[in-house]
Amino acid sequence: MRTLGFLAVLLAVGLPTAWCVSAFGGSESPWIDVPREPAVAADWQEVWIETDLFDLLAYTRLEQPGARELVVYLEGDGFPWVSLTELSDDPSPRSARVLEMAIADPSPKVAYLARPCFYLPIDDLTGCPSRFWSEARYGEEVVAALDQALDLLKSGAGASSLRLVGFSGGGVLAALLAARRDDVVGIITVSANLDHAVWTTRHNVSALHASLNAADIADQIEHIPQVHFIGANDKVVGRADVDAYIARMNDPSQSFVVELPGYNHACCWKQNWNVLLVQADDLAFH
Repeated sequence: MRTLGFLAVLLAVGLPTAWCVSAFGGSESPWIDVPREPAVAADWQEVWIETDLFDLLAYTRLEQPGARELVVYLEGDGFPWVSLTELSDDPSPRSARVLEMAIADPSPKVAYLARPCFYLPIDDLTGCPSRFWSEARYGEEVVAALDQALDLLKSGAGASSLRLVGFSGGGVLAALLAARRDDVVGIITVSANLDHAVWTTRHNVSALHASLNAADIADQIEHIPQVHFIGANDKVVGRADVDAYIARMNDPSQSFVVELPGYNHACCWKQNWNVLLVQADDLAFH
């Protein structure tokens, strides 16, 4: 198991030993307070989850011990590029939007899960290859690590099923993860490039050759109720990127696409998230 350059204090409340409270021993990511501030304000628990290849930041709110479903919010692609030609040297998100959406979720057990290489101490970020936030952002290593993390989050929460909510590229990963699990009972995506081959072609950018494509497994998870939100004014991810994924299903009757006027890639998801969750429930999860 990969060990990062920070101290980890094991929780002593019956949680898996790979689920650790973090106490950094070196320079933190300059972006770590982006999620930490709203998490502390909402009284969420910060944990680091150790997987075979990556250590992943998570935040959790676990109420009602008897509740059997855990809702997991998967972070988007963060800040992978400084410009069209220059990769970022730190992919950590500059916004806490996805965590704030998770905090707004009234479900009794909710978790937020960051992506590989996000929010790492500065010294450790240099050991995280940039391909994991560029061409391999949805690669096998990434999906396998998140899959391990879901096992640990689910066990630690005492849950028996998962609902996955993914923003942008997190939606791609939600679909890919659902295809290799038997405990996912619902999927919600927001502005998700669910067929990234269509997405990269449309934007005339390099194909993500080292990444798995959710569209390739769409027919394997068509039985799972799913809602895909798209902003009508979104210039980053468009309806075509979702429709191409839906088109790969033999029976799309469990999948619902909701296009919202006035919404773009950033606005206004977190502001209206509680209302959109009710809409998703009414459509697919009643």
